Amino acid sequence: MNKRIFLSSPHMSGSELGYIKEVFESNYIAPLGEFVNRFEDSIKSYTGAKNALALNSGTAAIHLALRVLGVGTGDDVLASTFTFIGSINAIIYQGANPIFIDSDLESWNLSPKLLNKYLLECEKKPKALIVTHLYGMSADIEKIADICRLHGVYLIEDAAESLGATYGGKHTGTFGDFGIYSFNGNKILTTSGGGMLVSPNEEWINKARFYSTQAKEPFIHYEHEEYGYNYRMSNVLAAIGVGQMEVIEERIAKKRQIFEWYKEFLGDIEEISFMPELPNSRGNRWLTAITFVKTDYHKVMQALEGINVESRPLWKPMHMQPLFLDAKRLVDGTSEVLFGKGLCLASSTTMGRDDVAMITDKIRKVIFKA
Repeated sequence: MNKRIFLSSPHMSGSELGYIKEVFESNYIAPLGEFVNRFEDSIKSYTGAKNALALNSGTAAIHLALRVLGVGTGDDVLASTFTFIGSINAIIYQGANPIFIDSDLESWNLSPKLLNKYLLECEKKPKALIVTHLYGMSADIEKIADICRLHGVYLIEDAAESLGATYGGKHTGTFGDFGIYSFNGNKILTTSGGGMLVSPNEEWINKARFYSTQAKEPFIHYEHEEYGYNYRMSNVLAAIGVGQMEVIEERIAKKRQIFEWYKEFLGDIEEISFMPELPNSRGNRWLTAITFVKTDYHKVMQALEGINVESRPLWKPMHMQPLFLDAKRLVDGTSEVLFGKGLCLASSTTMGRDDVAMITDKIRKVIFKA
């Protein structure tokens, strides 16, 4: 049996241990320290974000964004239905109501057309929109941002999966009022766990920083007028992040190369379609995602597991989740169809062309029943 190939395994740059050693030598093990600042600066420098705040998760970043924007009990918050639950949980934390908007086939991301339709027809104006850049591929973000501005709706970009992806040369996460990135264990860069909140508004980031450190007022003693959270990133994890950021473009290049290998080996099969990339955009291809016409993706998963290769179905839309069956939504079936016939393929940057050849050979055998 070959060594297990994971969906997206951590891949260190080689600098991380040296930076961690510096942290231990300084004895700044707990949250905050030199490397937290360095990690924030590296994100700002790379993405062009004006302000950045290192946190312990992407979900915490979304939660803080909603809190700073004044989203509270009874407010409506629009969100991509085709996404991971983390961004939706943050809405629930604030006592707000998630309203789900479906995807389009051009991007698999939130549909600008459905978004505009909802905002033109709704009786109660939503406070904000959380749009996900799915699997590292940019949504039609310029149109979405324009629609939000037109209707006076705050825009939060869930770029957890899309660090390094761009639209029109501008980084995802920097089009809205807030953007967030994730450094969870399987992301294109990892700090084992962590996130980053970015915004063009310095005052908002400062307020988020205040909330993220237990909302302590500027007194010698502990004084609290508002409640806060323990959401900051540790100096140790930030040191890993600094090392990871040194190879971000290498990782994106490898992810995109893996996608091209998959397309080379499977592109001739009419049964298979690949997740599209919008014109004028560059996705990071965090995961190579495909759909089948007739083949049952469960059979493909089973066959891949037989050769010790991880794969995963596409996200189950939020409006189909038992937790949200009563939630408002504007859907046209796009995400349901994608979920019903789609699969994420192993895309670890440690993979080689031979690994992709082995995986695609097994997929072809399932399709053609060899």
